[in-house]
Amino acid sequence: MDKMGQQNSSTITELVLIGFSNHPQAEIPLFFLFSLIYLVNLFGNTAIITLVVFDSFLHTPMYFFLCHLAFLNLYFSTLVVPKMLFNFIVTRKVISYNFCLAQTYITLFLEATECFLLAVMALDRYVAICYSLRYLIVMNWSVCLALSLGAWTLGFFASVVPLYFIILPLCGPYIVDYIFCELPILLHMFCGDTSLDETMMVAGGAGTVLFPFLLIIFSYLHILLAVMRIDSAEGRKKAFSTCTSHLTVVTIYYGTGLVRYMRPKSLYSAEGDKLISLFYAVINPMINPFIYSLRNKEVKGAMGRVMERYKKSQQITD
Repeated sequence: MDKMGQQNSSTITELVLIGFSNHPQAEIPLFFLFSLIYLVNLFGNTAIITLVVFDSFLHTPMYFFLCHLAFLNLYFSTLVVPKMLFNFIVTRKVISYNFCLAQTYITLFLEATECFLLAVMALDRYVAICYSLRYLIVMNWSVCLALSLGAWTLGFFASVVPLYFIILPLCGPYIVDYIFCELPILLHMFCGDTSLDETMMVAGGAGTVLFPFLLIIFSYLHILLAVMRIDSAEGRKKAFSTCTSHLTVVTIYYGTGLVRYMRPKSLYSAEGDKLISLFYAVINPMINPFIYSLRNKEVKGAMGRVMERYKKSQQITD
């Protein structure tokens, strides 16, 4: 049986991607809804990157890391959403085997990288509040580059490399009951015993989810202690306000991540997992720019300055 499954796997060209085809009456409304969400996602994250690049007031460590997060969100959603939208409007809902594998590798890589990147951003807030007088010395550009590169590198070696060694050939039927290809879903389709794969997935989840999460908790415990020592209520409020956006993103991201990966295979629910995946692959990348900008005076100020420069350039051109 295993040999036949492996032989079949070597000749796979495409798989059926079910998505929401079990609810055909909802596909067209969902197409328009998620098209709008994706456009807002593109606009919001591109705007964050543009503002950070073109406004010198945002050339600080916090916005440097936020720029990485925005790029990661764009990359993740673009890998997933266009194919999902296309399958909403076609009758033959398939995904090529190679693209399915690419989605599996890259989404796992980006998820792991985001965990490490959020930990780096927590470390940045820790230094900013606990060592405010030495903040720009400690978090100089060499350190920022090293931390960001470290997040991407750790994400790669903690996800792509282990997956390469544990991924197994697929056995039919080649049906992906999900909105994109991801490791927990393909796990159901692997030929042979998957107990080692499950164990390694849980261990990998502990390394890429729990370890950065513990670093975040450690950072915020020290931040809390430092803030409580501030005499004025206004000072405490201002210190906490610099952390609320990051804490909101961490809560949303890690909440869905822990539910998604830190479960045994027996507790998976196809429809429930689709809703979770929609949240972190489609909704979360869209709301992150708004979380960081709606109550952020620096981002609003940068937007005003960039728009003013654009208007002046148009006047000169005219």
